Amino acid sequence: MEQTQTSHNGVAAMPGAQRRILVVEDETTIVDAIAARLRAEGFLVQTAGDGPAAVDAAEAWQPDLMVLDVMLPGFDGLEVCRRVQARRPVPVLMLTARDDETDMLVGLGVGADDYMTKPFSMRELAARVHVLLRRVERAALAAVTPRSGILRLGELEIDHAQRRVRVRGEDVHLTPTEFDLLVCLANTPRAVLSREQLLAEVWDWADASGTRTVDSHIKALRRKIGAERIRTVHGVGYALETPAP
Repeated sequence: MEQTQTSHNGVAAMPGAQRRILVVEDETTIVDAIAARLRAEGFLVQTAGDGPAAVDAAEAWQPDLMVLDVMLPGFDGLEVCRRVQARRPVPVLMLTARDDETDMLVGLGVGADDYMTKPFSMRELAARVHVLLRRVERAALAAVTPRSGILRLGELEIDHAQRRVRVRGEDVHLTPTEFDLLVCLANTPRAVLSREQLLAEVWDWADASGTRTVDSHIKALRRKIGAERIRTVHGVGYALETPAP
């Protein structure tokens, strides 16, 4: 297990400075490349090569974010995600070697916030790490200066202050990304938002390379709040359905 506190060009005040990233990957070439890129971005980096070591490192080091491979020795990344999230919520960027939608949905279901399919560019990985950390910062700010009241759309309730969602009075557990995605749709109910708009609003992602990420998060969200509440407009995007006035 390895740790560094060296920031890019020695500048401690750059955006990634002092933020802790735990990289969990058993392939040496990949983990070394990821760690090197994140260190160059100014992050503190620690690595783990199997499931048990990852859980122990997350407990001991309290990272701000995890980059987590699905396929690991000991037990897989999905189990790592379950165990870590049960103890302390932490943003997770999941890596998968298979472009399998089922795997992606399972990953989102156990608490991952985003995923990337191998092979990927280190530039894109670094950009997504920054996006996830910015989302955490926005959520923390919203907790201090929350929007007042609860938004009620029929049987769907969105509590901005507590970042909680209820359907028919029952709490629904959403990941931070799923909550932000739902709020984005709920801000303009019945209006169709393109995948590119959702990427820009929720992920701060400026191009269309992540549209499948949007689709997978929408599917995960539908499973939790009800498929009928999110309408697909083929070739365009999605809209949140609400009861007629």
